[in-house]
Amino acid sequence: MKNLSEEKKRLLHQGTVIPAHPLALNAQLQLDEKRQRGLTKYYMASGAGGIAVGVHTTQFEIRDAGIDLFEPVLKMASEEVEAAGLDRPFLKIAGICGPTSQAVQEAELAVKHGYDMGLVSMAALGEYSEDEVIEHIAIIAGIIPVFGFYLQSAIGGRVFTYNFWLKFANTPNVLGIKVAAFNRYQTLDVVRAVCNSERKDDIALYTGNDDNIVADLLTTYRFTIDNKVVEKRFVGGLLGHWAVWTQKAVALLAEIKECVLHGTVPIEEMLVKNIQVTDMNAAIFDPAHAFHGCITGVHEVLRRQGLMEGIWTLNPKENLSPGQAEEITRVTQAYPALIDDDFVKELLQK
Repeated sequence: MKNLSEEKKRLLHQGTVIPAHPLALNAQLQLDEKRQRGLTKYYMASGAGGIAVGVHTTQFEIRDAGIDLFEPVLKMASEEVEAAGLDRPFLKIAGICGPTSQAVQEAELAVKHGYDMGLVSMAALGEYSEDEVIEHIAIIAGIIPVFGFYLQSAIGGRVFTYNFWLKFANTPNVLGIKVAAFNRYQTLDVVRAVCNSERKDDIALYTGNDDNIVADLLTTYRFTIDNKVVEKRFVGGLLGHWAVWTQKAVALLAEIKECVLHGTVPIEEMLVKNIQVTDMNAAIFDPAHAFHGCITGVHEVLRRQGLMEGIWTLNPKENLSPGQAEEITRVTQAYPALIDDDFVKELLQK
C-alpha cells in the first residue's frame, strides 16, 4: 500500500489549488504532446499545489479502446513534475474510474507513474449497494491513498446517504474528499459525517462545488458531538474551474486564507468575489445548457490565451453551446482582476 509522505500530507491539510488537467488535442484529434506538457508547466508556474490527471476534465474517453491515452497522459504529467525539480511539495492525483477490476488497474498504473493519490469516481457503480461501494473504496485505498469524490447527480453522479459518508470517512487511507455535489444538503452530509468520524483529523475537505467556491472556503462547519465542539473547513479546491486563470486562483485562495486566519480582508469583499467567481464559472461550465459545454468552455479560455490550439475533444458531440463564447467574453471583460492573461503571455514568451 502506498502512503502519502508527511510533507505532502501537510500540504493537503493546509489547503491548496489543484487544477483538473485538460487534454490538449490537435485538429486531427491526436494528442498534442507539446501543449499537453505545456499545461502541466503552466499549473506549476502558477503556484498550484498539485494537478489531477485522468479526471472528467481530461475526458473519460482517454480510456476507450483505440484511443488509449490514459497511461500516456498520466506519464507525461508525472514526467513534467519530476523534471521541474520543484523546491516545494506538489501533489500528483490520478483519476480512477470504473468497476473494481478497472479501478484496480488504474490505481496500479497511478502508483507505477509516481502518483500520490487517486481521485475515485463512483459514477459507474450504480448497480453497487452502498456497502459494496465502500468495499470498492477500501480495495483502492489498499493500493493508493484515496481522494473521495461526490459528483453532482446532474452529470451522472449518485446521491449517497449520510451513513455512507460516515463509513467512507472511517475507511483507512482515505485522506481527502472532494465535494462536487452542487447541493448544500449533500455537502452538509459529507462534512457532518467526517466530523463524526474517528478519522476526522485524517481527512482534508476540498471543494468541487463550482457554484459556490469562495463561500465553501470561507465557511466553518461546527457541530456538537459527544458534548464537544467539532469544526471542519474546506481547505482547498480540486476544480475544473481552476484549470483556467490558475495563477489568479492561487492568489484568491491566499486571500481567502488571510480573511479566515487574520481578518485582514473583509468578509463582505470575499462574498462579492464569490458571486464574481460563480458568474465566471457559469460562462465556462455552461449550466444554462445542462453543463454540455463544460469541457469545451475550459478549452476556449485556454485557446484564447494560447495554451491550447483549439477546443477539440475526443467526443465529436461536445462543443460550445449557443451564446457560450459570448458569455466567456463578457466575464473576462467584467472581472479583469480574476484573469491571468498577462501572466500567461509572459510565460509563453519564455
